[in-house]
Amino acid sequence: MKDFKQIIAEEIEKATDIKSEQILSNIGVPKDASNGDYAFPCFSLAKELKKSPVAIAEEIKQKIEQGLENNKEISEVNAVNGFLNFKLNKNYIAKEVVEEFEKEKQHFGAGKLEKVQNIVIDYSAPNIAKPFHIGHLRSTVIGQALYNIYKFLGYNVTSINHLGDYGTQFGKLIEGYKRWGTEYDIENNPIDELTKIYIRINNLCKEDESVLEECRNNFKKLEDGDEYCTTLWKKFRDLSLKEFNKVYDVLGIKFDSLNGEAFYSDKMPEIINILEKAGKLEESEGAKVVKLGEEMPPCLIIKSNGSTTYATRDLAAIKYRAETYDFDKAIYVTSYEQILHFKQVFETAKYLGLAPKYTNGLVHVPFGMVLSKDGKMSTREGKIIKLEDLLNEAIEKSRKVIENKNPNLENKEEVAKKVGIGAVIFNDLANSRIKDELFDWDTMLNFNGETGPYVQYTTVRAKSVLEKAGYQPDIKDVNIEKMNDIDSQKIINQLYNFNNILKSVTEKEEPSILARYLIDLAQNFSSFYNNCHIITEDKELQNARLYITYMVKTVLEKGLNLLGIQVPEKM
Repeated sequence: MKDFKQIIAEEIEKATDIKSEQILSNIGVPKDASNGDYAFPCFSLAKELKKSPVAIAEEIKQKIEQGLENNKEISEVNAVNGFLNFKLNKNYIAKEVVEEFEKEKQHFGAGKLEKVQNIVIDYSAPNIAKPFHIGHLRSTVIGQALYNIYKFLGYNVTSINHLGDYGTQFGKLIEGYKRWGTEYDIENNPIDELTKIYIRINNLCKEDESVLEECRNNFKKLEDGDEYCTTLWKKFRDLSLKEFNKVYDVLGIKFDSLNGEAFYSDKMPEIINILEKAGKLEESEGAKVVKLGEEMPPCLIIKSNGSTTYATRDLAAIKYRAETYDFDKAIYVTSYEQILHFKQVFETAKYLGLAPKYTNGLVHVPFGMVLSKDGKMSTREGKIIKLEDLLNEAIEKSRKVIENKNPNLENKEEVAKKVGIGAVIFNDLANSRIKDELFDWDTMLNFNGETGPYVQYTTVRAKSVLEKAGYQPDIKDVNIEKMNDIDSQKIINQLYNFNNILKSVTEKEEPSILARYLIDLAQNFSSFYNNCHIITEDKELQNARLYITYMVKTVLEKGLNLLGIQVPEKM
């Protein structure tokens, strides 16, 4: 199904020879439905066409009208005060939506890809032996939403958790564990206890240079495959992952690959060798860098002390992923603080001898910080906010809201979990990712606002209507002409665009497009629910409205699932 805006833009292009891309962004939905389904202001063309908007609107209208009999989607176009108002062919669109839905059911909106592509998504990436904190929230939920949506659309997708499991800090941890390991219960409380060991050994390193040297030696031994150091590193990694998985299990996330930084330690010499042979590695104050022109700082490959960098490991990862996954697109979901880093890495990757397909397919998806009402939310009284604690708090707060709203509700614990976790995820995804996220419990747990609980509640309400009616969907009972009222048509138009919404998410790597769509669909269903009698004596009308309810319920639930959110049976 084509996007309505695209259809209108192409009609205007035919009439004016102005490219549809230029027109597209100015097409909107009139506030007053009597003015049509879509409107285009001709003021935007006045300068280019050197005519008044009123004259332009009239001319375009006449040209489009000549071909309307061949246009299935548009039934009418009117020129009003310099605007072009378009009315859609209600029966045609309703028929298209209903038939497509009947055919696809749970796959409605997936569409058909012209070519299946390989997509690699790198997200979450907590550091081993360090708390999994709120700073990882955005990368985790944005990355997972993109993974779900790409997969639903038919792409071959690989999710990668590029764990922070490499570096001199492990030399310090090994040394600290050698000295004081028996004092700390890392088996039962690994992250907190390992953090204590790290802080203690780090402080000792500041006092005693010889201890720091021992830590460096430990890391060198680890790199060389020393059995004792490797065994300890694996122990720290396994225990950390066990803790991280508690969070991933709550969020319903599993990764296809857990290859972290350490995985690429034996692959970095090849990267350095390739860059040297290409004549791109240059000395700079004892370090080795790749110069990237006047507008970008050089990419640091080897530090003056001979150690590698994040960039070296990221370059090794690009080469490995190109060879292993044959990716068409490799997406990196990290904070906007890393924009320069990835610009440097992606530019340097052009010198690795990879096919242009791979270097052209590298995409950085940056996002803003998580903020509280009082500012930055990375710390609270000097303490890190653990993601596990935050999610538990969300469940507890939603439990209290549910207890207040519906004290007799069955399975309150399960509902509280789905609502609380859903509220946190939706709050993160509902706004443009590049903007800082405002974290406000009262707002995000509001059942009446533009929130996850509101969309969940609307989905449950639609389910309830179907259950009370004992409805068994059957397309043979659906009379398309009974879907012509304004409220029904708003919903039908939205359902028609579901696939276009999902494609737009992948084109812009922007899950908020889907989140906003779900809010709009939920709001339109609420209007439909309040303005239209769904259960009526007119059985044809009732069946039509129940089928609309059935489609809305399915799309809302599917959309929430794609964002990583579960829907309770009752609320």
